[in-house]
Amino acid sequence: MSDSSTLPPARLRPEAELAREALSTPVLSRAARLARWAGPATRVDAGGGLVEEQLPAAAAALDLTGDDAAAHAGEAWRIAVDTGLVEITDEEEGTVVPGADLALLTAGSPQDVLDVWLTALEAVLADASVPDLDDLVDAMAEGGEVDLSSLDWDPEAEAEFLDSVLGNLYLLTVAEEGPADAPVPLPALAASVIVPSDMGEPTNDVLEQVSDAMMRLDDQFRMLEPVGLVAYRPVDEALMADADEEPAAPVDDTDVARYGMVRLTPLGLYGLRNRLLEAGFGAPAVGDLADKGADALLDGTAAYPPQAAHAETRNWLESREPLTAARELLAAARGTDPGAPLRRLRCQQALSLVGTEAGPALREVLDDAELGGLARVWLTEHGARDVPAPPEEMVFWLTVDTLAAQLAAEGNSEELRALVEGLARQHGGFFDTAWRVEHPATADVLEAMGRLHPDKKVAKEARKAAFKARSQHGG
Repeated sequence: MSDSSTLPPARLRPEAELAREALSTPVLSRAARLARWAGPATRVDAGGGLVEEQLPAAAAALDLTGDDAAAHAGEAWRIAVDTGLVEITDEEEGTVVPGADLALLTAGSPQDVLDVWLTALEAVLADASVPDLDDLVDAMAEGGEVDLSSLDWDPEAEAEFLDSVLGNLYLLTVAEEGPADAPVPLPALAASVIVPSDMGEPTNDVLEQVSDAMMRLDDQFRMLEPVGLVAYRPVDEALMADADEEPAAPVDDTDVARYGMVRLTPLGLYGLRNRLLEAGFGAPAVGDLADKGADALLDGTAAYPPQAAHAETRNWLESREPLTAARELLAAARGTDPGAPLRRLRCQQALSLVGTEAGPALREVLDDAELGGLARVWLTEHGARDVPAPPEEMVFWLTVDTLAAQLAAEGNSEELRALVEGLARQHGGFFDTAWRVEHPATADVLEAMGRLHPDKKVAKEARKAAFKARSQHGG
């Protein structure tokens, strides 16, 4: 995926709802509680962490108990510092005061709250890319020699790996044919970044890499759940009981779930989209085009999957008067550039959502060479009377335009194949006339028909017609 890639549009929840979710996440809510707990007597060390003797009081303030309470309190404090919820006022004395951003959590806008949460998310993601250093700490405590190279840890590669996994989880979440709100099995997610797409049966070496990646991801998703990025069902610890024994392959859905299941939360979708935008990816969201012109709507939704294009168009139409909107859409649909057929298809789909109030706008373009056919179809479908019959030239032009749009939208899809077959069947002499159509995409459409039609005789006719069309238009 290159930085210029445009991803399918995300359907985001309202910011106010996302901000409420952010405030309720364990990571941010604990950091805020500690920021309010801190006072003049609170002391920090040279690194900004709470001094050890204050950790029990911090843990108590968070109602944390157990062996890990102090460690969790220390982590919550670090998030409070990283997010600006507390500020260190005197580095020598190590004193702290509530940070300027603390007030934003109660008095700020939803966007203010989300900005604080995004900072917390970055801190947790950075932590998640660091390997488990327990062995290293033990070795240091015992005064042993520590070989950092033995950790086999490349910070950049580790962060890149996690970014790739989260990128694939984002893609699965926004894809219309994806799992929507269904969780993704951890083995499948790990395999998506390890197994080459052109590999048939994975080798044992690759399967071992997937297994190792799963174990790393299991640790990482356990860390990312408290910040609200994912909902995660961890790997069943019984599967890891015998480290020398490879776990058996899962046999059914219940079994698959034991290997870990992860789902991006609505807040996580918002957070990852924000990170993708900052990294330079095209990561649109439904609603982005609501205040733009009709040209931006038709061009912007050209590459959208059908449901997302429909939702974006509905959004756009809601704030506009139907007749004015119809005129804007029709004006934006004109053109002979390569993107024009798909713009006209999106225009046609948008107009299908507009009521009969749009009628006058459609009548105004009945004689327009590019829009007249589309207008006749719309008026007839909306029960208009006295709609003039289209000249044959317009019928053929509209047919070529429609096929060009479908080709641009779907490529060589089954739907397009069926359309091509039906067209050739209904019009016996279609190719004799089609090659003469004065449309920039005529030759490309006829070539596609030659590729797609299963009947060799018809396919040959289409290819001959494409050759004639290219000769007529000088190449």
